[in-house]
Amino acid sequence: MAELINTESKGKCIIVSAPSGAGKTTIVHYLLRELSQLSFSVSACSRDPRGRELPGIDYHYFSVNEFKQKISAEEFVEWQEVYPNNFYGTLKSEIQKSWDAGKIVVFDVDAEGGINLKKIFGEQSLSIFIKPPSLFVLEQRLRNRRTESDEGIKMRLEKANREMERADQFDYVLLNDNLEKACLEIKEKVKSFI
Repeated sequence: MAELINTESKGKCIIVSAPSGAGKTTIVHYLLRELSQLSFSVSACSRDPRGRELPGIDYHYFSVNEFKQKISAEEFVEWQEVYPNNFYGTLKSEIQKSWDAGKIVVFDVDAEGGINLKKIFGEQSLSIFIKPPSLFVLEQRLRNRRTESDEGIKMRLEKANREMERADQFDYVLLNDNLEKACLEIKEKVKSFI
């Protein structure tokens, strides 16, 4: 890590994690609108865009082979194979770009990625886990997206259950049972950390 990211310009990080469908992307977008000192780290993945997602805005999209080449070239600060041949990772270049601009990096990652980033950035980071009210509510949210098959939803719910068991590894757990309340609560936590 030390030799791969310019540690002299190492800044603060906000790590936001949650099971798929818990509202993390909505809450992260709220934070970015409200706090101008934050800068979004666009994650990389080896899947195709979903719905209205745009390359370079929502994710950096790579083929499985391209992603593996970037792993070999050590271009990621952390990465994982979330599902078979479905990779996600954090590009070092995204982090450095934000720090060079004097910004605080915001990560929108799954729980495993959040735990890995917290280990890397330690006290320079605030890790927040967004918890859905229940797995039932989470399932309804995933179904309402209309982007997943029944098998895909089942796989995401199983992963969500495992992720929620690891929530205690985060600095702060935020229950998202009311979006407006959750947004205000996370904003105060982030402002206090900054």
